[in-house]
Amino acid sequence: MRILIKNCTLISMSKTREKLEEQIDILIEDENIIKIEKNINENVDKVIDATNKIVMPGLINTHAHLPMSVFRETVDGYKTQDWLEEKIWPKEDKMENEDIYNGTIASCLEMIKTGTTTINDMYFGSEEIVEAAKKAKVRLQTTRTIMGTTEEGLIRIKELEDIIEKYKNESKISFNFGIHGLYTTNIEYLRKFIQKAKELKLPIHMHFCENAKERKDIQEMYNVESPVDVIKQEFNGTQKILAHVVSINENEIEELDPKTTYISHCPISNLKLGCGVAKIKKMKEHGIVVSLGTDGQGSGSNLDMFETMKFAALLQKGINENPKDMQAYEVLEMATINGAKTLNLEKEIGSIEVRKKGRFNNFKFGYNFNNTNKQHFCTNCV
Repeated sequence: MRILIKNCTLISMSKTREKLEEQIDILIEDENIIKIEKNINENVDKVIDATNKIVMPGLINTHAHLPMSVFRETVDGYKTQDWLEEKIWPKEDKMENEDIYNGTIASCLEMIKTGTTTINDMYFGSEEIVEAAKKAKVRLQTTRTIMGTTEEGLIRIKELEDIIEKYKNESKISFNFGIHGLYTTNIEYLRKFIQKAKELKLPIHMHFCENAKERKDIQEMYNVESPVDVIKQEFNGTQKILAHVVSINENEIEELDPKTTYISHCPISNLKLGCGVAKIKKMKEHGIVVSLGTDGQGSGSNLDMFETMKFAALLQKGINENPKDMQAYEVLEMATINGAKTLNLEKEIGSIEVRKKGRFNNFKFGYNFNNTNKQHFCTNCV
């Protein structure tokens, strides 16, 4: 099928194009973008008039827990570990497969409504999550989250391998190796997990230094001065997607390898749980690719990446006392092309470019641009 989008305002996120272009046409054939220019006139199956509308890449959420829509707004006044141990983990133990599927469907609908078309999920019940994502036609990277202090952790590896084998031919489904965190995994099992991730050739997705207590727990469990020492000593040769990364200092940031370290910044969840604010400016100056995540709705309240972008920008301007920090286009990069790089999907999505994916989602916000209520079309989508 050939689709022609006419006369759009294009925010392509491509390094080879202007940041904002007016009256642009985009030709899509069989879900791939084949031409981007003005005044395209070709025979097509469908024409979309995008006059006064914006075309931009679908947003990419690089850290979330899709079934946790059922735990929306379950935290107020709790620190992270207290909230997990007292409120979340006991309830998760009672979740059935149907709960996981339905919770994921609800999250996918929320994503689509707010312009997110790709998500990096970390949870259990992986088959139900994948089936829900397929039903909703969103792009999903997922895992079978593993904790390691007993032999049960090794059983979870087999579950992950089985789910990878089952869905290996699904074009919109990919996988990473999900380690819950260093503070829930001892050194014996951590090494086994890392070795298996290398064998499977998967990036490792892990919570890391979300708060001060987690930092202290890692230092005591691993007998190290800094949690970054564990990353340097044990994770050599692996791509790492580290979620949160709040409780490390600037010197420790400089010790992270920017070639293999990707950070998912979750500002709203970190604020709500009283974790603090990640040093995003320093991370980016060090060359680390930083993307954005919402976390689960229990701590992040929702999956709205536009809200996440707003918080990410305002927090950095405030803590650095510089309104020039984290300007709009930079934040949009974090929510699009940086997310694609983090998930190894930059050849397919993250920017509007020829040969990238070109399915589109039509969603509307009430923002007013130049006194015109512009509708947004996301490509690289579902």
